[in-house]
Amino acid sequence: MEEGKPITKNVDWMVVLIYIACLGIGWVNIYAAVYNPETHSSIFDLSNNAGKQLMWIGTTFILIICILVIDYKFYETFSFIIYAIVIFLLVVVLFAGSNINGSRSWIKFGPMSLQPAQFANLAVSLAISKYLSDPAISLSRKLKDYYPILGIIALPSVLILLSNETGSMLVFASFAIILYREGMPGFIPAIGIVSAALLIISLLYNSWYIAGAIIFIAGLVIWLMPVMTRRQGGLWATILVALVMISIAFGVDFFMNNVLQKHQRGRIMVLLDPDSDPRGIGWNVIQSKIAIGSGGFTGKGFLQGTQTKFDFVPEQSTDFIFCTVGEEHGFVGTAVVVSLFILLISRLVILAERQRSRFARVYGYCVAGIFFFHFLVNVGMTIGLMPVIGIPLPFFSYGGSSLWSFSVLLFIFLKIDAQRPFTLSRG
Repeated sequence: MEEGKPITKNVDWMVVLIYIACLGIGWVNIYAAVYNPETHSSIFDLSNNAGKQLMWIGTTFILIICILVIDYKFYETFSFIIYAIVIFLLVVVLFAGSNINGSRSWIKFGPMSLQPAQFANLAVSLAISKYLSDPAISLSRKLKDYYPILGIIALPSVLILLSNETGSMLVFASFAIILYREGMPGFIPAIGIVSAALLIISLLYNSWYIAGAIIFIAGLVIWLMPVMTRRQGGLWATILVALVMISIAFGVDFFMNNVLQKHQRGRIMVLLDPDSDPRGIGWNVIQSKIAIGSGGFTGKGFLQGTQTKFDFVPEQSTDFIFCTVGEEHGFVGTAVVVSLFILLISRLVILAERQRSRFARVYGYCVAGIFFFHFLVNVGMTIGLMPVIGIPLPFFSYGGSSLWSFSVLLFIFLKIDAQRPFTLSRG
């Protein structure tokens, strides 16, 4: 930091205000989620989640000050070291971690617990940004340039999966956004989207019918294909794609029965048919939808949510915090929350695009992608459009590790962006 220069100089205050608004609304709704009308505990009571969250918010502001004080070059220079530290912590939890809710991904410090998996997004974002900052890297022309990126993502993915924290691992899918922005051919994410759609269709219909439809479509494509395109490899490319899609269709049963765990299979089936296990795995989603639907246009009122008061929705202050907003504040409240996230993500994309260095641009898109994935999946799973994979809603869900990780992720980018007028373009 330059002597005499305020640490908040050039910080984007629009993002900061959205951040503060999310923190405040989230904190109030955490209190509503854990509110007990019989005890009438204060929102500042450290014995409940709202009081504890306030303590985490206080420590978060200390972290933010530290981030803004540190020279912005630190984050690029030490990107791989930060990545190595997080990898080390992910290894530690496999041997010395505490088991909470079936996930062995926590390190306990007395009454406090820290989840290193929450910081993996930060570590991977910095490492990918550092790697792509090399002007010689070209994702549009060199296949070999993808290998280090796959390694950077694969290592923490495996470690997180071994600690049974699947939700945190799936967030890495958000990095496809920045890879596409930096030159990844469009057909690669298209293949992923088609494969996911085919997986869902294969769960609903007989594989032989799907295979017949694929063969018919492939035959139609070949028949309409210009002769020159066929001779240039279009024929064999179409046949290869059709064979891969047929393999996926017939491989779904094996994947469901031999790769996924029982509770993971259940979550997928509940997504397709919420009434398939209404008192088991489907309970959370059904009660969440009831809570949100019962809120109507303006909601039942602060602390008046019956689904909340009588604990119908498990994990309501963490993974299902959005249904508290829906029940007590209705469509108006949920629209405000959705609008805040749309504004935040849009603003981050705008800030990323105006960066002069490739490191800053890539990191900005990583931050935007991570927030978008968390927002999309968390809100989607509370209304039954996404499987329940247990990831928090940024700045809203209760939890110190998630609040720290999201805040650090965001304010590192704001610190880098604040130095944009003084940095030179490097590609």
